Amino acid sequence: MLGYLIRRLPTAIVVLVVASLLIFSILRLIPGGPEAALAGPDASPQELAAIRHDLGLDRSFIAQYFAWIGGVLTLDLGQSYQVGGSISGLIGYGLTNTLILTITALFIAIALAFALSLAATIFHNKYLNAALTGVNAAAIALPTFVVGTALILVFGVRLRWLPAGGTPPDGFTDSLQISAQYLILPALTLGLPAGAMLARFLTESIRTELRQPYVVTARSLGISHTDIVLKHALRNALPPTLTALGLTVGALLGGAVLVESIFGWPGLGLLTEEGIFTRDYPLVQVLVLLSVAVFVIIQLLADIAHAWLDPRIRLAGE
Repeated sequence: MLGYLIRRLPTAIVVLVVASLLIFSILRLIPGGPEAALAGPDASPQELAAIRHDLGLDRSFIAQYFAWIGGVLTLDLGQSYQVGGSISGLIGYGLTNTLILTITALFIAIALAFALSLAATIFHNKYLNAALTGVNAAAIALPTFVVGTALILVFGVRLRWLPAGGTPPDGFTDSLQISAQYLILPALTLGLPAGAMLARFLTESIRTELRQPYVVTARSLGISHTDIVLKHALRNALPPTLTALGLTVGALLGGAVLVESIFGWPGLGLLTEEGIFTRDYPLVQVLVLLSVAVFVIIQLLADIAHAWLDPRIRLAGE
């Protein structure tokens, strides 16, 4: 396993280096630099030049990049000059809220995926399968903002069962019941499409396993269809599904940006939106790089889990 990890690490490092270069370069190609956003439309050239000097923007591209990446590696992320405060503090607060939302949505997605997949592969009922297929298709097809808005209108405005947005006023650790009320709607909005996509992938993987020769042998031995699915086909279908799970987590992190905007959830998505809107480049470039790093790490962990479940993967390069 250690050898497999060592073989995978260089690719992950190269992806992060290339991503950091692209992020740093693209943000500087956007018209109207940070000095213009800071100084305002009526600033004189001298004022703009002074701000550029204070921000280090008058240095060469290479010098700026290495100064920035050096700060990232040492966790010296600097200050946000538009949103306000240290970038480390802003990211720490936003990351905590985003992780709470994403992890809750991930549990919902996994539970939904297993429920839909096992129901579709265990029960031989055309009406049930048609209903499950319809639910799956609707969850994937409906845009996130439509689902989120509908949930707010029904449960937050019409029925008033759940808060329409925001976070618990006294924090998530104050009361589990209150925290759950604030989490249900945004987590459902984020987790439903991810769970539907994961369910489709897992269902096809289980059905592929049910066509394998060992299933015919198991049936000839009198093993029930339910036991075959739960004890054999499901286990063999999990390794490729883990790769899809890694992509699903990436999709959850990407979808969190829109969900946080809909529900006023103060996470990294809302912070990124605010940073882009105010052209807070130091904040935005760290947030985008963090998103790439999290996605690469999750994909690496998914590959390691896949290799752990399937020895053929980790032994392929030896």
